[in-house]
Amino acid sequence: MTEVWQKSDWRARPRVQMPDYPDPQAVAAVEAQLSKYPPLVFAGEARRLKADLAAVAEGKGFLLQGGDCAESFTEFSADNIRDTFKVMLQMAIVLTWGAKVPVVKVGRMGGQFAKPRSAPTEVINGVELPSYRGDIINGFDFTAEARVPDPGRMLQAYTQAAASLNLLRAFSTGGFADIHRVQSWITGFTDVDEAERYRAIAERISDAMDFMAAAGVTSATAHELGAVDFYVSHEALLLEYEEALCRVDSTTGLPIAGSGHMLWIGDRTRQPDGAHVEFCRGVQNPIGLKCGPSMTSDDLKRLLEKLNPHNEAGRLTLIARFGAGKVAEHLPRLIQTVQAEGANVVWTCDPMHGNTIKSASGFKTRPFDAVLREVREFFAVHKAEGTIPGGVHFEMTGQDVTECTGGVRAVTDEDLSSRYHTACDPRLNASQSLELAFLVAEELLDRRKMQKAAGL
Repeated sequence: MTEVWQKSDWRARPRVQMPDYPDPQAVAAVEAQLSKYPPLVFAGEARRLKADLAAVAEGKGFLLQGGDCAESFTEFSADNIRDTFKVMLQMAIVLTWGAKVPVVKVGRMGGQFAKPRSAPTEVINGVELPSYRGDIINGFDFTAEARVPDPGRMLQAYTQAAASLNLLRAFSTGGFADIHRVQSWITGFTDVDEAERYRAIAERISDAMDFMAAAGVTSATAHELGAVDFYVSHEALLLEYEEALCRVDSTTGLPIAGSGHMLWIGDRTRQPDGAHVEFCRGVQNPIGLKCGPSMTSDDLKRLLEKLNPHNEAGRLTLIARFGAGKVAEHLPRLIQTVQAEGANVVWTCDPMHGNTIKSASGFKTRPFDAVLREVREFFAVHKAEGTIPGGVHFEMTGQDVTECTGGVRAVTDEDLSSRYHTACDPRLNASQSLELAFLVAEELLDRRKMQKAAGL
């Protein structure tokens, strides 16, 4: 299919959730400028991620995908990047302990600037304006001027993404990600009384570190203990930006999305004949596909064929997002469809988007218990179907925000207003994210014990 594919073919397809720019010439000028810029990621990195995800599909790895709901221009800082990266490293070690396989770390970073919206406009105090669609498209301020789509924002998004990736690469290989340092951070989390139930796991991880050190396996003798592979991903929503950064891989001669290692297609933009599927089918990057309650078996079959016609392992990740209490109703039929087609996919759970509610205090929030319940239901369905639960996908931050309720530090509805910083959807804070990692690790450990007992 890729032999006849052109990166601009999406323009002839129905487009949804994308802005109508008032000045087409300004858009063309920005696209021309972006097309001259270096890619943000490289083809070899995307191929390495695809190989890692192929291992996840076989149960030989586990995918941790997390980061901002929508990256912000105003909240951008090295400290914020560092703190989210730091929490993901902690989560990855805990999940590695539970799964007993490598954890593939993919951030919602360096490109997650655009957001689909449930309505094209919003009303505040009787005033109706276009919805905020992410900083790459328009401004957050509720003014007519800010809400006009501005193509120049694509250039600022590129600059911020490039700076983020530069820092992440430095953190990944410069000693910050040393496993012994990360293990000490985990111990700090479990030292508080509220997290006492997780202390035994942290102690077992610490004992494993001590054993390796005694055996002479340290960061100085094993490079893998001092550095990590870290990938970035985002929803491929603004296709003008995606097309401008699409390149031809000099090694294979095939098109690659230069905007991120992994792109995903949202639940609102996954029309089989739509613009977003058309663009993503042609690039060689790993592709994610959000699967919500409205996904039919027939549509899934068509999307499997369009997005992964050669049934390549690691190419396609199906991201289940149904809401707590609804997983058993929808996920089994989709798993059975994939099994009947013999499709190679990674199954991962997004327990965030189906569990957004409006709190009594008026803030959008996500209850920690609902998020955890959906994850557990996801594991239970895969256990019943005999398939592999390949990963988790969280909207989260390393900051100490109060956007999701619950967790060991018990954020309440009354607390939400104190540090509610998200520009769009509520995120797990650092403590809630790490606690979820401990709870998911327990699920993974139980699965490993059952497999071992069954001789698998």
